[in-house]
Amino acid sequence: MYKLILVEDDNSLGYLLSEYLGMKGFNVTWAKDASEAMLKTKTNVFDLAILDVMLPDMDGFELSQKIKAINAELPFIFLTARSLKIDVLKGFSLGAVDYLKKPIDEEELVVRINALLSRLVSDAGHEDQVSQYEIGDYVLNMDNFELNYKGKPIKLTGKEFDLLALLAKNKNQLCTHKEILTTVWDKNDYFNKKSLNVFISHLRKHLGQDPKLSIVNVSRRGFMLRVEET
Repeated sequence: MYKLILVEDDNSLGYLLSEYLGMKGFNVTWAKDASEAMLKTKTNVFDLAILDVMLPDMDGFELSQKIKAINAELPFIFLTARSLKIDVLKGFSLGAVDYLKKPIDEEELVVRINALLSRLVSDAGHEDQVSQYEIGDYVLNMDNFELNYKGKPIKLTGKEFDLLALLAKNKNQLCTHKEILTTVWDKNDYFNKKSLNVFISHLRKHLGQDPKLSIVNVSRRGFMLRVEET
């Protein structure tokens, strides 16, 4: 049984979602504010966090970063009434695996949770196939989810790691937008495509110390991790 933490200050919605997810077979812990959520995250092990963006004591964006400091591997989904694209992109840039707008469709939420957790289980089952990817002067370690530059670790978010792993696996080959979005985000849509550009920008900065490396934007098709031979 997967353990979820739901952070929602609205009593009606929090009760509805926790009861519905419980009926669908999830073990749900409901926290009504950020302080309670951090306390429960410190004392419990969860498989997924579902965070409302608008909380009384701290917004969900800030809370996600504090939770990551407690458990860097815990994936999270944002729930929000905000409809501005900039908020959606901000959520993904912070490492969110999904972003659902209110009013929440409970059935859609369950479908997305199941798809996400299935992918995580599948990825975990294939971790031992490749232990690392050498990318110029960098090494992407698949065992500890870490990027190293000449032995120095570089911190990546979960999405940054997944995206770089896909590009490294296919270095010097085109990865289409559809392939990237369905593999890393589980959904090929407009908002995820915009978010992809944000993550590509982050990876370019992370890889900027090796001039032999570049992430090339192939117009209207996708991206390629290019490694120049020395």
